[in-house]
Amino acid sequence: MSTSTHGLRVRSGSHAWRAVVELLSSMRFAIALLTTVCIASVIGTVVKQHEPSANYVNQFGPFWALLFEKFGLNAVYSAWWFLLILGFLVVSTTLCIVRSTPKILADLKAYKQDIRAQSLNAFHHRAHGQVAGSPAAAAARIGKALAGAGWKVKLQRRDTPAGEGWMVAAKAGAANKLGYLAAHSAIVLICIGGLFDGDLVVRAQTWFNGKSVYRGGGMIADVAPEHRLSMRNPTFRGNLMVAEGTQSSTAILSQSDGVLLQELPFAVELKKFIVEYYSTGMPKLFASDIVIHDRETGAQTPARVEVNHPVRYKGVEIYQSSFDDGGSTVKLRAVPLVPGGQPFEVEGQIGASTELVRGGDTMTLEYTALRVINVENLGGAPADGAVDVRKVDLGAAIDARLGAGNKTATQRELRNVGPSITYRLRDAAGQAREFHNYMLPVDTGDGALAFLLGVRATPAEPFRYLRIPADADDSMDTFVRLYAALRDPALREQAVQRYAQRAVDPQRPELAAQLAASGSKALALFAGGGRAEGQAVPRGGLQAIADFIEANVPEAERARAGEVLVRILNGTLFELVQLAQERAGAKPLDPDAPRTQGFMTQAVLSLSDALLYPAPMAFMLADFRQVQASVFQVARAPGRNIVYLGCLLLIVGVFAMLYVRERRLWVWLTPQGLGAGSEATMALSSNRRTLDVDREFERLGRQLIGAQQEAKQ
Repeated sequence: MSTSTHGLRVRSGSHAWRAVVELLSSMRFAIALLTTVCIASVIGTVVKQHEPSANYVNQFGPFWALLFEKFGLNAVYSAWWFLLILGFLVVSTTLCIVRSTPKILADLKAYKQDIRAQSLNAFHHRAHGQVAGSPAAAAARIGKALAGAGWKVKLQRRDTPAGEGWMVAAKAGAANKLGYLAAHSAIVLICIGGLFDGDLVVRAQTWFNGKSVYRGGGMIADVAPEHRLSMRNPTFRGNLMVAEGTQSSTAILSQSDGVLLQELPFAVELKKFIVEYYSTGMPKLFASDIVIHDRETGAQTPARVEVNHPVRYKGVEIYQSSFDDGGSTVKLRAVPLVPGGQPFEVEGQIGASTELVRGGDTMTLEYTALRVINVENLGGAPADGAVDVRKVDLGAAIDARLGAGNKTATQRELRNVGPSITYRLRDAAGQAREFHNYMLPVDTGDGALAFLLGVRATPAEPFRYLRIPADADDSMDTFVRLYAALRDPALREQAVQRYAQRAVDPQRPELAAQLAASGSKALALFAGGGRAEGQAVPRGGLQAIADFIEANVPEAERARAGEVLVRILNGTLFELVQLAQERAGAKPLDPDAPRTQGFMTQAVLSLSDALLYPAPMAFMLADFRQVQASVFQVARAPGRNIVYLGCLLLIVGVFAMLYVRERRLWVWLTPQGLGAGSEATMALSSNRRTLDVDREFERLGRQLIGAQQEAKQ
């Protein structure tokens, strides 16, 4: 049987109808549909599905985000065009099977023993020989030998001018054609199973059953019935989030334009969520101890759900999908970063918000996330901390991208740096910045502990961190006192006078006055004047001193002047922090201690950078009570077994088509002219020409008729 790309030839009906049937049943149309499905699947794999619209705008830009939404590329597998393609693929492949099955079945039954003897000479594999005995005896002997080798044989007697002739027709490898039917049937079954378990049934309920997608927010209990699907829904796949100590019986089905709520025949109560981590901080095990409450009988069934170990109840599979925060409570301490600010504490719940009023301004504090474990790689930096940005090291660049299977010389120092809090501060206009602050001070590799305060304007940006040095008590209190003292002109002047008195010989009062003047100028420049009206970057910090030197000092003397001003600045700041400690009744810093020197070095940088901090205060995590939640995927998938059967048929079909060769063999036997033997002509055909076929024909020729294979000229 030859394979044709044409479809069914319908003899009745209009020309348009015949053309449509021929196209739908043609192999070329089925291949085109299958290619389109493959391309769509690649898009659905590369582009994250069912993400919020803002995520696509941030990642791809507004044009592509609008294009994705218009053509449903953000929800490929539930898009109307994808379901339509699957439906056409089922119809087209089914018609291909209907068109080819009668020919295949007829071909399986036929031995083609009526072939003309002269036609055997036209085959690529042909041989001639002489065998002992009459044609009838030789035919019986050859047929028996072929049958013993697994061939199906049929003998035919013919009358010839030379006497009685016998045709031996044999065939083997019929499973090759059955593989064709199995592979095509597998495509039909897999597509039907995909349609059953996809969104087709759910969408049909929105089209014909009065259901509609919910696009609002609020509590699940307040959602109207027209947005809820019945417990008798034959197929669905959704997410169910349950916090520890609570239970839920309503799953959320994400749609391209909103959500639908699926009522379950049971409620899932989360008793305890268990998570274990690798040394890298990635979770290696998470499981949920649950109790299933039957809504009809009230029966309670305890179970444990783990990754790749789902629980099945009343035809619904419960999978462990992920985990999230279940409403942890946090206590935050506000650290003021503007003059006149006062520290205070605020309590909230992750996912909730608190309104803050400062003067006439109103801000909203949104509690975004609490992370109890933060494992960071604090190794791999050069020993001297320097990086040559001009260096091009191709080998190192390749090694860095070869993955975990490649052993590199990069040193990794993984360390849990403790809990962190993520929050947003939203102003009255709705603009928000996101902040990420660590609860404990972190040693980033230079031996000095510092609190890390991260900030970013949009989720697409990485966090940029302000490093605040930790004092001897591993707190930021000393820095906060220094920061507040820097905003007090009276304390600044007092610190300058104390520095001048200690740095200058008492016998040289004129030098003390000059040094005090320089110190006052340097400290005033460094303190800055705060944020001016409409000014994006506040004046002050090290940049203000650099601008002053550039504007007032000749270029040849700038380096020397800079060293002097920085030395004076460091000295006055040290006296300022000592005054702040005295005012607070705290222990003064030891000027000879190495930690004090490290603290002051980082404090100068932090004071300069703090002027750029985009919020009047930073919120530090003071205490928390973690409540975890488990995210389950619940699914009722009647098409699963159909897909499994289709996959099995696909494996069998592909194996049969690739590894089973269909062969047909003919041996024509006629009486020998003068002797007692018979003349034999043998030919073989195969659906594929391979070296194995050549060797098999040569072997059969020697065994059956004692001949050598002839090459076709």
